[in-house]
Amino acid sequence: MEVPQKLHFGALEIAPAVTLAPMAGVTDTVFRRFIRGLGGCGLIMTEFTSSHGILAEEKRRETGRTKRRGPQFNYLYFEEDEHPIAAQLFGSDPKILGEAARVVEDAGFDAIDMNFGCPVKKVVKCNGGSGLLRDLPLIREILESVRSAVSIPFTCKFRTGWDDSEIVCCEVGKIAEDVGLQGVALHGRTRAQGYSGEADWDWIARLKDSVSIPVLGNGDVFSPEDCVRMFEHTKCDGVMIGRAAASNPWIFRQIQQFVSSGAYDEPTEADRYQMIRDYYALLVEKEDKLTGEITGKMKQFATYFSRGVRNGKVLRSAIYKCRTPEEVQSEVEQFFETQLGEAA
Repeated sequence: MEVPQKLHFGALEIAPAVTLAPMAGVTDTVFRRFIRGLGGCGLIMTEFTSSHGILAEEKRRETGRTKRRGPQFNYLYFEEDEHPIAAQLFGSDPKILGEAARVVEDAGFDAIDMNFGCPVKKVVKCNGGSGLLRDLPLIREILESVRSAVSIPFTCKFRTGWDDSEIVCCEVGKIAEDVGLQGVALHGRTRAQGYSGEADWDWIARLKDSVSIPVLGNGDVFSPEDCVRMFEHTKCDGVMIGRAAASNPWIFRQIQQFVSSGAYDEPTEADRYQMIRDYYALLVEKEDKLTGEITGKMKQFATYFSRGVRNGKVLRSAIYKCRTPEEVQSEVEQFFETQLGEAA
């Protein structure tokens, strides 16, 4: 299958040309390391992180008002085996975003990504995320400020537009290219759509025709077959995968298998059981490096990971009632041991 095997954001090589999308509440250091360890993912990204929050935490640290870096720096925590890794920022103040970008570069990230795509109301209300798609001059000002502040590769991710009457993705792409960004990623939905309906891959193809910098396609890639179809349909330089990776962290490896052989391995229930046990062990080990309490993260991951598992609804119902990490672990172990015993 003729699909790109690598792409470049400036001097940064991304190989394979398939990346993990930034996802709030999902792409923390533990999840990213799982993705990296399974193979097949060329670039991973942090959760989107507030530029104001980064500077506030930095100021508290420098003035000795905190003994350790707070929540915003937990978002930015990463291990050496996560490279190449990009940090995604959001905000609407060009100066503050530029200053936050310098902090990110100093922290050792390989690239910076700017969020113009988040459709969540509380983010849009503050003129962040996809809310900025209604103010192209401000987008240019933001990109210019960040571009001038750092030397590492800089990209941005956005949606097709505010709604069907305000499609601006090609214009945003041209602004990014003009300012000197090394790449862009397009989710083929408008802000009004949220995650409903279907992603319009035609706009990804049009954006690719509009700019000369690399274009990543994003939206409705739930299988290796979808990934290949997106490459073929849009002629994009790379594919970015989000929600599918939460329920199937193997998808990146499966894509590489599919591209090379036309087939791919499906994880067994025993594989899923081992995966979730390993994930829980890392959560406990890295608890102080994460945002939020780990009981919630254990529940969240078990819910994602049991989708498609036989009798998975039983597990989801049981863990919903749990109050401690030990209770969650116990329910997961009992569930899978019963499942595996019945299958034996």
